[in-house]
Amino acid sequence: MDVCVIGGSRHFGRRLIGELRDSGAAVTVVNRGSTPAPRGVTHLLADRDDEAALRAALGGRRFDAVVDQVCYSPLQAAVAARVFAGRTRRYVLTSTVEVYAELGRPGGPALPEEAVDPSVGSFDLQLPWTEQRFLEDHYGEGKRQAEALLTREAPFDVAVVRTAHVLGGADFTGRLAHYVERIEQGLPVVVHPAPQPASFVHEPEIARFLAWAAAADFTGPVNAASHGALDARELCAAIGEVIDEVVGGPPGAEPRLANGPDELLSPFSFDRCYAMDTDRASRLGFGFSAVADWLPRVIKEARER
Repeated sequence: MDVCVIGGSRHFGRRLIGELRDSGAAVTVVNRGSTPAPRGVTHLLADRDDEAALRAALGGRRFDAVVDQVCYSPLQAAVAARVFAGRTRRYVLTSTVEVYAELGRPGGPALPEEAVDPSVGSFDLQLPWTEQRFLEDHYGEGKRQAEALLTREAPFDVAVVRTAHVLGGADFTGRLAHYVERIEQGLPVVVHPAPQPASFVHEPEIARFLAWAAAADFTGPVNAASHGALDARELCAAIGEVIDEVVGGPPGAEPRLANGPDELLSPFSFDRCYAMDTDRASRLGFGFSAVADWLPRVIKEARER
C-alpha cells in the first residue's frame, strides 16, 4: 500500500506511522515539520490549512489511502476533499469520542455509532474555525462537522475512526499524570458526586487500529475503544493499587476523592455516560483488548515519566 498520513508528529500519530511502515506500506507524512519524521518514510512539509501549499507539496502523488490525524473543522475537511480528489480512493478521518459529548446520560448505555450519523450531519463553513480559541472551545463540534462534510461531499470513500480517550505512550495531554501525581502525593482528586463511565484505549492499540482501517474497505463511523469502561473513582482506585504496589504503601489505602466546582474537576470525571459501543469494530473483524490488560503498565510508565 501507498499511504499518506496528515499530521502524525506526536503521540499515537508517530506510532501509527511506524505501524504502517513496518507492515511494508510506503508511507508519506505531510505536516509542518515541527518534529523530524520517523526513518524510512517520505516527509513533505506543508500547512494543511494552506490549500495551494498542500497541493504543491503533494505534486502528482497518488495514494491508496490517506489517514488524517489533524482535521479539526469542516474548513480543513473541505480543503482535504478538494486536494485529495483524484489522489486517493480511501480517506480515514481520526475523530473522537467527543462527538458524543452532549448525548450521554447518567446511567445510560454505551453509545453506538448511529447516535451521530455523519451522512445526515450539518456543517457551517462560516463559523470562525480559523480562530484558535473558538476551535479549542468547539473541539467536539468541529470534529462532528468535519465528519459530516467529508462523508457527504468528498469524492472518495470515507471511514471515520472515533477514538476513545488514549492512554500510554508520549501523552502530551497530562491527563493521566494529573491522577498519578495527586494520588501519589496524597492530594485530593476532584470528581463528580456520581461520576459516569468513560471508554479508554491503549496508545499502541489505536495506532494498530488506524493502520488496519487504512487497509480495510468499510466506510462510515466506527468506535475504537478497549473493553471495560471506567468511571473516575474506578480509575483512581486502579492507580492507587499500582502506587501501593510500587512504593509499598499501606495495603488498601484509598485515594482521596473530593467534590468541587467544575473548573477543578479532574480530566476523566464526567456527569454523563462517556462509554462507546464497539460492536461494529468486532463485526468488522478487529478485536480490542481489555483495559485491565494494559492499564497497570501504563500507570507505572506515567509515574516513571
